[in-house]
Formats: sequence, C-alpha cells, structure tokens
Amino acid sequence: MPTGTDAALLHALTPKVVQLLERHLATTKEWFPHQLVPWTRAVEADPNSEWEPDTYPVAPGVRSALFVNLLTEDNLPYYFHTIDRMFGADGPWGEWARRWTAEEGRHSIVIRDYLTVTGAVDPVALERARMHQVSHGVVPDPEHAVDGLVYVALQELATRIAHRSTGKLLTDRAGYEVMARVAADENLHFLFYRDLVTAALEVDPSATISAIERQVRGFEMPGTGIVDFGDHALAIAKAGIYDLSVHHDQILVPVVLRHWEVEAVEGLTPEAEADRQRLVIRIGRIGRAGRRMVERWAEQAARTAGDHDVDDVADRQPVAASA
Repeated sequence: MPTGTDAALLHALTPKVVQLLERHLATTKEWFPHQLVPWTRAVEADPNSEWEPDTYPVAPGVRSALFVNLLTEDNLPYYFHTIDRMFGADGPWGEWARRWTAEEGRHSIVIRDYLTVTGAVDPVALERARMHQVSHGVVPDPEHAVDGLVYVALQELATRIAHRSTGKLLTDRAGYEVMARVAADENLHFLFYRDLVTAALEVDPSATISAIERQVRGFEMPGTGIVDFGDHALAIAKAGIYDLSVHHDQILVPVVLRHWEVEAVEGLTPEAEADRQRLVIRIGRIGRAGRRMVERWAEQAARTAGDHDVDDVADRQPVAASA
C-alpha cells in the first residue's frame, strides 16, 4: 500500500481515476481473440518438424517486432505486480488495475494464436524466450507513484505505435487486423495514463515535472529483459517500426511538450525548474540523434541497393517511426 507522498498524490488523484475509468468503460469495445485468427491457414506440417522462415516470408525487422511484441505482452503478471504495488489494490485504482490486466491478457492470446497458425516465427525459439522472459520477470519498476504514472503513459503509447507499425508492414490482412486491434486497446490505456499525468501536474507540478525528466532520461521499452533484445531492437529500428526518431516525433514532442505543456508549467521549485530545463534540452538532443540515425541508415541502404541514389532511398525511409 502506498504511503507518504505517494499516498497523498494518489488520494488527490482518486476522483480523476473514477472519471477516467468511467470514460474508459464507456469507450472500450468487447472483442474476441478467436474471431481475428485466420484458423484456416494453420500450418499443416508435423509440429515436431523444424521451423522454416519461408513459411511466412517477412523482413527480419518485422519478424523481430512480432517476437518482441508478444514476449512483452507475456510479461503481464510482473506489470500487474508493479502497478498493484505503486497504486494500491483498493478502490478505483485497484479496479482499474484489474480491468487493465484483463484487457491486456487478450493481447498475448491473439498474437500467439496468429503467429502459431501462420508460422510467422519459430515456435520453439518463441517458447524458450517466453520461459526465459517470464522466469526472470524483468520490467521497469519506478520507485514513486508519479514516476510510475509517467512511465506507463509513455510506455503504453510506445507499445501502441510498435504494434500498429508492425501490422502495417505485414503482408496479410489478418495480421494487420490483429495488430490494429491490440493497438486500439493500448491507445485507450495510454489516454487513461496520459490524462492522469495531466492531473498530477496540477496537484504537484514540481514532483511531476521531475518525474517526467527522470522517465524520459531513463526510458526503456518493456522488452529489455528479452534474450538478444539489443539485436531485435536494432532490427526493429532499421525496419522503421520504432527508433529514436519515432520516439521523439510521436511521443516526446506531442505528449511531453505539447499535451503536458511542460514548458508552460508554473510554480516550480528551483530543483524542478532545473529538471525542466534538462528535460527540454534532452528532448532536443534525442530528436537530433534520431535524425542522424535515419540519415545514416538511409546511406547504408543506398549503398546496399546500388541501383538507387541516396536521396531516393532516404525518401522511402520511415522518418517518423516509433522508438
């Protein structure tokens, strides 16, 4: 049960949680994983035979995204534990956490069924990675409730972008619809947390600004405990699904700078004011680093393609991708 400053903030935000939970329940739509899975495409090969990538031809970065996206969803028990610890199990906070958990549980069901029937990823490697991921339970674990609110707001949006962008690069309609459905859920979860952070900025602007600075500085995608995550993340970034440019253009600028309007928050302590200045400078640096990264990959792709000049390849790079 949260105590001290955390408890005071959560108590002050409880009426907002009630309002946002009511909005969420009125907005969310019932859906059924089994209705989205293309069962007729189930692989008819011997389940004991070795998996072949040609079963489902797709770019390596897209396959990595499917792999990482599912394993991230598999870590749900540890995310629930973290949220339960930070926000408490009683009242509307606990009601929200349980509802969120129930909705998130469908994501791993539908993605796994889709991957299984289409053969999009190696099922043996996937299961071994799931066992490692869930056995170790590595998830970000913010110390304070306000940090937790900021992190999950950024993380839910990042996850929505990653799912949606992956779906757009799949070669079949069923896969696109699976990922779009999951992304729609993640968007509603993002809106819940985004608006809670907005309310926290009114209740305790200094603590919230400092939390935003800490979470932007140390932000990690939820798949950091996955085996070979660094290699997968690089492939995902090169595919334009999620990279620093996307993180800057689709998360930091629209949410942190525009929606939360961190540069306009008043009444900050000297420490929080210093954090705000560091935050704004860091966001600018992330944007510049993201652009340099996209340009470098465009040049590499141009050299590999051979028949295309740099400008032509750069025009086809997803400059606004997710991180």
